Amino acid sequence: EVQLVESGGGLVQPGGSLTLNCTPSGITVHELAIGWFRQAPGKNREAVSCIATSQGAPYYADSVRGRFTISRDIAENTVYLQMNSLKSEDTAVYYCASGGVVSTSPRHYNYWGRGTQVTVSS
Repeated sequence: EVQLVESGGGLVQPGGSLTLNCTPSGITVHELAIGWFRQAPGKNREAVSCIATSQGAPYYADSVRGRFTISRDIAENTVYLQMNSLKSEDTAVYYCASGGVVSTSPRHYNYWGRGTQVTVSS
């Protein structure tokens, strides 16, 4: 059974940084595409960043490009989302998901973690 566990969320001031971790069990991080999504209250779940199994360039939403970085550590079997220069509008529950292809649509991902809360506030 595939399970994904997110960690690293918390409360941070505007301009601060956080690193989210996504650690799967039942799969290795280079077998499937991994995506980070977020959902704020009253809003749809949106793709933040996705990384493929190949060496292609990761996807970043326009709202986070230049501030967030997705990376994969095969030895640790973990995908990271480094988030810098955080803004209040980044506040959301962040989810990692795995699927067969890189996609910005949640419906293309088969497995989901339970999410980790990120709150950006002074």
